This record gives sequence, C-alpha cells and structure tokens, in this order.
Amino acid sequence: MGRVENVPIAPLPTERFEDVLDPDRYRGFLAAVEVARALLKDRVVYNVNSTAHGGGVAEMLRSLIAYARGAGVDARWLVIGGDADFFRITKRIHNRLHGARGDGGELGDSERATYEAVLQANAEDLLDVVTERDVVILHDPQTAGLTDILKQTGALIIWRCHVGIDMPNQLARDAWRFLIPYVKGTDGIVFSREAFEWEGLDPALLTVIHPSIDAFSPKNQELEPDTVDSILNASGLVAGTTDGSPEFVRIDGSRATVARAAEYHDGGAPPRAGQRLVVQVSRWDRLKDPVGVIEGFARVVAPANDAHLIVAGPSVAAVSDDPEGAEVLEESRQAWQALPEDTKARVHLATLPMEDGEENAAIVNALQRRADVIVQKSLAEGFGLTVAEGMWKGRPVVASRIGGIQDQISHKETGVLIDDPSDLEAYGRAVLELLQDRALAERIGVAARERVRDVFLGPRHLMQYVDLIGKLSAADH
Repeated sequence: MGRVENVPIAPLPTERFEDVLDPDRYRGFLAAVEVARALLKDRVVYNVNSTAHGGGVAEMLRSLIAYARGAGVDARWLVIGGDADFFRITKRIHNRLHGARGDGGELGDSERATYEAVLQANAEDLLDVVTERDVVILHDPQTAGLTDILKQTGALIIWRCHVGIDMPNQLARDAWRFLIPYVKGTDGIVFSREAFEWEGLDPALLTVIHPSIDAFSPKNQELEPDTVDSILNASGLVAGTTDGSPEFVRIDGSRATVARAAEYHDGGAPPRAGQRLVVQVSRWDRLKDPVGVIEGFARVVAPANDAHLIVAGPSVAAVSDDPEGAEVLEESRQAWQALPEDTKARVHLATLPMEDGEENAAIVNALQRRADVIVQKSLAEGFGLTVAEGMWKGRPVVASRIGGIQDQISHKETGVLIDDPSDLEAYGRAVLELLQDRALAERIGVAARERVRDVFLGPRHLMQYVDLIGKLSAADH
C-alpha cells in the first residue's frame, strides 16, 4: 500500500536571484541563507507529500528544495505511496476542506482505518531515515496521519496545509474533525492565509506562509516570442509556421526541445497563429470549474469577439493522487458538445503530456505567454499558483475573489476579480473588457509582474521557512 520514494533534486544556485530581486531584498535573502546554513548544519530537512507530478505543491517543492540545497542545506523530498481507496478518501478530504461535497462519501471509522493503515505502511520507511536532529515538513491531508508516528523520532515536525476556505461550512468542519487528532501534536502548522486557520487548534502552533513560484523554472523562465510560437506549434496547441526552435532550459541548465504533443478532446482544428486566446490551465478538478469557464465564454465572449478559448490540464492518467480527473475532463467534453456549432470551433480542451515534467512546464509557459487573457475561475482555491504564473508573465488575469487569489490580485490594478465565481455573466464581461481594451490589459499586466516580483517569488518563501524552523528549534530546546 505504501513504499516511500525519494525524489532526487539537484542543487540550484541562490545567486541567480541577484538579477531578479531589488538590492535590499537580495541582501536580506543572502543573510537568511547564512542563518540557514548555521541553523541546519548536520540536520536533514525532509519534505513529504503524496505525488511528485501535477499540481502546485509538487512544483513548489521541486524548486524550493533545489534552492535550499544550493544554499548548503541538506533538503530532501520523499513521496508516500497509497492505493485507490486511500486516494479516494484523501480527495474527499481535499474537497471538504474547500467546503465542497465531492463524491459525498463518509469520513467515518472505516475511512479512518484505511487512511491510517496506508500511512502506517509508509511510516515504516520514514522511521528508518528520520532522526531526532531532523526537520520533517508534511504536506496536505495525505500526510497528516504521519505526525504522531514521526514525533516518536524526536524530530521537529511541521504540517503544511495548502488548501482551505475563507468561510468554513459544515463540510469543511467535517474534514477538520477528521484531521485535527493527527496534527494537534505537531511542533508547528502552516496555512497559506490567516482565514484558512482552523477552529480547535492552538493558535501558538499556527503560522501563515504564502506559496511562491520559481522565476527560473521551465514554467516561468523568459521565452522569446518565436520560441513561444515554436513550442505551441510542436505541441500541436497552435497551428502555424515559425522561424524559432521549441527549446527551453531545464532546471539543471541543460537545453531541451519540446517533442511531445498535447491531445485535443474537442475534435476540431487547433487555433492558428494570430488568433487571440483566452486560457485556463489547471488540474481537471470540479473546484477549478472548467465547465463554467466553457459556458461563460460561449455565452458572453464568443458572440462579441473572435477569440478562442483553451482549457488545458495535465494528462489525467499521470496524476496519481487525483482519481476524479478523468470524470471532470469528460464533463468538460460534454459541456463542449452542447455548445452551438459555430462556437465549438473556438473552444478547445487540451490535455498536456506529463512524461517529462519539465517539458510539460515549458508548454504551459508558452501557452500562458501566448494568452491574451488568463483565467482562473475557481469555485474554491487554496492559493492558485497559476494566477501568480500568469501575472509573472505580464498577462492580465481574470480570477475569482476567493482564497489566496485575492492576496495576489488587487482588483483592476494587478488583475480582475470576480466577486461571485458562479456568475458566468460577470466572468464573461471581465474577459471581454480585457480583450477589447488592450491598453487596460497591458497596464494590468505590467503591474501584475511587479506584484509577483515583490511578494511571490521563492526567496521570500524560503526566508519564512528559515525563520519558522529557527523559532521552533529554539522553543524545542
């Protein structure tokens, strides 16, 4: 049911941020690096989650661990295993933490027994490597049940919850009740925003750390316009001719070429070079509301503008901890099928190849850079890294005023917020305004990039972790 896998991560130099951060922030980052080296000397920092592929948590871990290693910290990434029943239960918890019913199943004694049995099997591997000097950061509901077991080692245990809801309902509280027995004994608990903090937890345990993106990863690195066109052409997402090469730079600095194709599920021809694009890139998850994105575009945008919509997500077979992906993709395809014939040709559903995670990231990067408007019309959202990604690329983003999205976007300054995510008319009007007012779209895009530079890049994230580990280490001794 569970064998822990090590994800090898090569170190990345922290010095590369000198050209991205302003001088004061860069000097502060270098000072934090020195603190980290002293604080974590002869200690291992283990990050534990449930998948190395797909989703924002895996992306953040890949870059943050690499920079920590580049700073001289022995940071490692371990991934737990589980069976279909385990991931069905943890997806149920995930949905309820967002206030959504999900599959409507129970979180009772039977589910708890299944959950604990899988984590106990994983714990046997973890107990072989974790020592009393180490730090273990457990990520999200899939790992919460490991806390008490790992506390036996004497290590510093932090649980990091990346999801939440601003106004909890009974469903969210049901998930809290399931998880609180596991996490209340940790040394620290990290949430993405203060509104997500749970009732029933000791406030002294709680810390807020916003997520971040990596400016140099294949998903966010700078790409020339010809390269963007070439990557989209090579992946089959946009048709046309180009003089560029579909190359990107891997995390280790080597160059690679996009060779795998995306798969369209709408049966039509892809958009062509020069046609305007509205894009949402997310996991195939009902909380990302791909059906609403399609229907709002068809109802409001398509009749008034000639833009195309691309709703893209990972190949559903490649995301092991999300059993609902294929169902949501099929629901999206059925929504497309119900559109008027003249609209169908301008709405596209794409699954992106996942065999090579960095190639996938480069395709997403090109698609976001090619977009005239980026959408994140989620019904619930822990943070929404795709918002920061789009903002970093200087694109105007239309997104729901929920969760961490509202920490990133100031309305009509660094993006456009929809007050009610279910209001398809408001969503459509916001997209249409940005398509029609290019000066507004450009002004918002410029401000958005600066917002990400100031607040949502990796160095700030790492500095907060160093500060937290320092405080908890001092309290533990």
